[in-house]
Amino acid sequence: TMRITFLGTGTSTGIPQIGCRCEVCRSTDSHDKRMRTSALISTHAGNILIDCGPDFRTQIIAAGQPPIDALLITHSHYDHIGGIDDLRPYCSSERPFRIYCQNDVAERILQLMPYSFSEHPYPGAPKLELIRIEAGVPFLFNNDLEILPMRVMHTPQLPILAYKIGGRLGYVTDCKTMPSETLEALKGIDLLVMNALRHDEHPSHMNLRQALDVIKSAQVSKAYLTHLSHQMGLHAGIGELLPDNVHVAYDGLALDI
Repeated sequence: TMRITFLGTGTSTGIPQIGCRCEVCRSTDSHDKRMRTSALISTHAGNILIDCGPDFRTQIIAAGQPPIDALLITHSHYDHIGGIDDLRPYCSSERPFRIYCQNDVAERILQLMPYSFSEHPYPGAPKLELIRIEAGVPFLFNNDLEILPMRVMHTPQLPILAYKIGGRLGYVTDCKTMPSETLEALKGIDLLVMNALRHDEHPSHMNLRQALDVIKSAQVSKAYLTHLSHQMGLHAGIGELLPDNVHVAYDGLALDI
């Protein structure tokens, strides 16, 4: 059994967005409160965090502080890596905490957190191991679970990673365009998590129509939308616009796959 827990389902500003008085940001429905996008994948091989944004501490406490064995990072934007320092409790003296990411993300983390990688780190600094991965090159997590990093494009100049985990779960966020080989790799999986920012076109994220087109092309039986902005509308209303096999994720939602 594999389980995904959505720790956060909002875009980089979160919802409510500071200073905004729209109906979504003023909503009293808990489903409309969205922290920055992140998820926890629980598997027979261990627990894997996908992205670690600035809301991580609040998110993981709300989730009951489960164990985490490793972090997969999609890209280096702050809303996806801004909480890495809060991984300190998951670092042990026996083994550094593993972070799987592509090369540009590893270099960014080295710049942001040099205190974790110095020759003589100060006591209490997170002990981290950066494991560099590449799109299209699968690896085994804990020698037992296959993870396939897949290429998607955030902008034409920014190639980032999506993930296929255990052959059953696809996790795609901050994608604007998807190469054909990634779409092909997603076909036949049990659950696809897909970013959908808003209704209108956006330069670096798929809108709802584009996300639904990918979901349909991938021929998946079930999909959940994440990385939503307040411009998508109220949670209660979005579902009315979706096909029967597509749902809107929300913070704290847990699904068995």
